[in-house]
Amino acid sequence: MGRPATLLEGLCGHALTLGAESIEVEYKDGREWVFARQGALGFGIASYPSSGADAKELRGDLYAAAKRRVRTVVHGQVFILKVRVFDSFGDDAFEVTMNPAPKLDPSTKPSFTAKQGQYLAFIHYYTKIHRQAPAESDLERYFQVSAHRFTEWSRPWSATASSKGPLIRRAPFASSCGRSTCRHWNSS
Repeated sequence: MGRPATLLEGLCGHALTLGAESIEVEYKDGREWVFARQGALGFGIASYPSSGADAKELRGDLYAAAKRRVRTVVHGQVFILKVRVFDSFGDDAFEVTMNPAPKLDPSTKPSFTAKQGQYLAFIHYYTKIHRQAPAESDLERYFQVSAHRFTEWSRPWSATASSKGPLIRRAPFASSCGRSTCRHWNSS
């Protein structure tokens, strides 16, 4: 496995290798203290000067993870990091729980066809590489099909109401394509 994406993920990975269930981060005496916890037992695993770059990065990671849970891989197993912010003598303190991600049930059928899965994968990786969703012309060129195919393909997903909303939706015109008729796709 490569280097952890963030300092928070690295600290959680270290705590998990020590057998901890969670970590806590608190400010005291001009430092950010990181404690690994297993039940009622806690022990220090790191300390950073509060004015240093590491402490600022860690606090940024913690605030971001408090808004949206983080998925990370430690020794080949996927964990979900959930951050709770609480008050500790007038300063924000953080509790990070590290739970194994639920396993996917192989007996459940995906909500899309194999071809639709290919389209979604293309949209996902195109967006990851180019930092914008592909235009319909990009999809047409890659899959060598007409725009009519994508309209048929996307209609059931756009119209279907599910608890999480449609799998894809059309985004408003983005000037980066250079044509006023260009349509961009966003995967939800």
